[in-house]
Amino acid sequence: MSRLLPAQAVLGAGALGLALADLARPRGGALLLLALAPASLLLLRAPQLAVAACAAACLGWWWGALRLDALDRSVLRADIGRAGDVDAVTTADPRPGRFDVRQFARALSFDGTRVDEPVELELPLGRAPPQGARVRLLARVAAPRGPSHGFDERGWLRRQGIHVVLRVDRLRVVGRRGGLGGIADRLRSWLRRDSTAGLSGERRALIAGIVLGDGSGLSDGLKQAFRRAGLYHLLAVSGQNVVLLSAGVLCCCVLLGVPRWCGHLGAVAAIGVYVLAVGPQPSVVRAAVSGGAVSVGWLLGRTRDGWHALLLAAVALLGWSPYALLDPGFQLSFVAVAAIFVLGGPLARELEGYPLPGRFRAPVAIAVACGLATAPVLWLQFGQVPLLGVLSNALVELVVGPLLGLAFTTALASLAAPSLAALLAWPNGLVAAYVAGCARVVGGLPAAQVSGREAALAAVCALAGSATVLRWLRRA
Repeated sequence: MSRLLPAQAVLGAGALGLALADLARPRGGALLLLALAPASLLLLRAPQLAVAACAAACLGWWWGALRLDALDRSVLRADIGRAGDVDAVTTADPRPGRFDVRQFARALSFDGTRVDEPVELELPLGRAPPQGARVRLLARVAAPRGPSHGFDERGWLRRQGIHVVLRVDRLRVVGRRGGLGGIADRLRSWLRRDSTAGLSGERRALIAGIVLGDGSGLSDGLKQAFRRAGLYHLLAVSGQNVVLLSAGVLCCCVLLGVPRWCGHLGAVAAIGVYVLAVGPQPSVVRAAVSGGAVSVGWLLGRTRDGWHALLLAAVALLGWSPYALLDPGFQLSFVAVAAIFVLGGPLARELEGYPLPGRFRAPVAIAVACGLATAPVLWLQFGQVPLLGVLSNALVELVVGPLLGLAFTTALASLAAPSLAALLAWPNGLVAAYVAGCARVVGGLPAAQVSGREAALAAVCALAGSATVLRWLRRA
């Protein structure tokens, strides 16, 4: 990005205002000052861009405070310690633990009183209902646990808008939810089942994890290997999934001779369907907003700019919940994409002078850029930093695209030709086995991951390395 465009300045100011709500929420006289600030700049004959940016920041701060007030509101908090009958609908897949199962849900009523509030269910092992199930519970309302062993459950749930845990004694499934949520449940179930037609065990679970961002079917050992190898981002739906999906739709339209504008409309529709299926994860929402903006920009004949799309995605996510800024997924996703924009291209060009096959240059450059940029975030959030992420990502980067493409193709083929779907799924299982093998081999090396003081040192070195690379690239 050679210069800051007006739209980028306004979007950046809006995102900054939304983020400020996490630090302080304007009340009383502060609200009046927010309203008067843009007018004051206008009276002082400040540049129009400064007035617009100030207005966007003030509007973002005001809206962010409203959203945080709404997210912090809880009816059930007053019932902590009480037990009663609850009507609820599950809104996510269960998360099995060692002693119990956790699952997000929306409580519709408590002891006959309408509440309509997000909650977390604490269930006995082996008794979790599927996502989208309408359930009737006998449960006790409890407060989330505070900080313990490096994890603050109360703070983490609060950022999801959840303030109570329902400890379930008795559960009965009474139906399925309908509407848009029901459509999302069916899409997710179809993708999970038909993208892995005929496969079972670890290969099936890994493909489902990469396609849907759901690693619940993987063993704890394999998930730990992905973390140590710096590959855990594959189990959180990334922009690569969205890019591949929209590119596939556009390619199909070209092959069928369909006008390009139809292809872009189809890409926007496919992105929307995919977001419904996988849920509003920060990385997929960012990629969806960015991909949708590219297609809409083409349809309207406007210039498409990566930074503009990235800022638009940040405003969309923070506008829904300013708490998203504190989420590790949000931080890692946006920092990684910004690093690709700043460092990815220049590093790939610099690698042209080295004895590295051409098809490996871009993956290595992206892995280096993302590794440098995300190391401080990983240290601050988790106290651990993978050191061999460049190696592991270079080994799997070239096969992740085919894995996703085969998974989507298998799911579509299963609608008309189940035998063809099973035929396509078989080689995809081999690709999944290769990805799992890379994670185990690299993650099993002694120096794969560091924690504690070593992680802090790695984060500092990554910051220094990023600054050095930026300075070197500017001089080049």
